Amino acid sequence: MISLLDIFSAIILGAVQGVSEFLPISSSGHLVLVHQLLGVQTGLAFDTVLHVGTLVAIFSFFWKDIIDIIKGFVLSLVDLTEGLDTFKEGLKNSAPKRFSWLIIVGTIPTGIMGLMLKDAVESIFRGTIFVGIFLIITGLLLYYAERHKSGNTTAKNMSFKQTIFIGICQGLAVLPGISRSGATIASGLCIGLEREYAARYSFLLSVPAVIGAGVIQIKDIATLDISLTVLLAGFISSVIFGYLSIKLLMKIIKGWSLNVFAYYCLIIGFLTAVLSAFM
Repeated sequence: MISLLDIFSAIILGAVQGVSEFLPISSSGHLVLVHQLLGVQTGLAFDTVLHVGTLVAIFSFFWKDIIDIIKGFVLSLVDLTEGLDTFKEGLKNSAPKRFSWLIIVGTIPTGIMGLMLKDAVESIFRGTIFVGIFLIITGLLLYYAERHKSGNTTAKNMSFKQTIFIGICQGLAVLPGISRSGATIASGLCIGLEREYAARYSFLLSVPAVIGAGVIQIKDIATLDISLTVLLAGFISSVIFGYLSIKLLMKIIKGWSLNVFAYYCLIIGFLTAVLSAFM
């Protein structure tokens, strides 16, 4: 039975969003499953509010990096006014300038894929059985990525071809059960990114995507038929748990294996797919 959202459910959904957005276990997939378990109906606009909460968590954790990115972008535009050669030289010699454009270029394929695939995904891949299948794929990606030795590529020597590839992988997270952070971190490790940088780049690459989703859904957010108290409960929950999840994964990525998340996705995905097929 479907019921309206209450404070308790909003807090649970916010916590699930915060944890699963940054840990490589798929926020979209887990939100679908938790919606089913709680028996509540929220809508895409409320889910976007939760995503904005995780955006606040990113800004809180990486505020220094974000300031450097903004400064680097502005300075690179100044370089561009002085000529294309000066612009290219700035990208070559300045890590903040280069990193700002690595984020921008990586966002382009994600945005294109999101706009092209969103409606098709929502109409074709309905039901929890697809969540289970894609969670299994996420688990396999993480397991495969951990078989690669850690690379040494960072913002200083990362190519734009590499960032386009990661942006495409991030775009695949439109599929329910494909983890955005899992896809970007795994793809980064596979092409030789240094482990901590792969996680940092993954988190910062999500900023434009989340902002874009918020802009698209802003009209729906303004007309949400949910009380302000419930909305704030979900938002604050996603901020708190999102921040803690970022902190946890940054520690894990430095010296631990991602296999625990791979096994988790494989087990949950298998159980979800099997139960969905026979229920």
